[in-house]
Amino acid sequence: MPIAEQDVHWVEEPRIGFWEATFLPAIAAGIRTTLGHVTNYRPTTIQFPEVKPELPLHYRGVHRLNRDEQGRVKCVACMLCATACPANCIEIEAEAAPKDWPDRDKFPKSFVLDELRCIYCGMCEEACPVDAIELTHIYDMTGLSREQMTFDREKLLAVYDETKDNPRDPVRTRRGRLGPASEFVDLPAVGPATTVPDSDRSAKLATPGQIRGVVSQE
Repeated sequence: MPIAEQDVHWVEEPRIGFWEATFLPAIAAGIRTTLGHVTNYRPTTIQFPEVKPELPLHYRGVHRLNRDEQGRVKCVACMLCATACPANCIEIEAEAAPKDWPDRDKFPKSFVLDELRCIYCGMCEEACPVDAIELTHIYDMTGLSREQMTFDREKLLAVYDETKDNPRDPVRTRRGRLGPASEFVDLPAVGPATTVPDSDRSAKLATPGQIRGVVSQE
């Protein structure tokens, strides 16, 4: 559809005078801006490592495994964090919980997290139903080998012991003793699944005509 004449607005190209053609006004304006920055010097860098940076509250650094009120590892080895991890940097080996732990069935026999492979997206923290894994404000981690940057369960618990009293790294999620799933009291009754014998299965299958009839009735 063509555009109406009244909707067309013609813009004339500005005329360049003699001084604009020499670019001298633009050069003078650039020099004035440069001199303004020189006389009003405001550094934006910090003298690291003598001066530590003030990181935002949503900064995601080294991971930690939280402990519960009894000092036990809070993880229940549900594998949700390893499943949600897009970098596949978490490996968990589950083991049956001790008999004096009646509030859970499993706990992590081993919990290994590769800090060099991690992309620090926070998906593990979001996926954990028991608030066991969190990211801290620790950013200056170093190692001489990949093995040193692979954090096992004890190392992740040590990070929790180091950061739990830091006001910038509080235990941010407290959704229940073992998360929302542990707060269900009455679950709906689910009947047993029924199977159809092979001899009756072909008779119970709907034909395409029957499917179209059901759709048309709806």
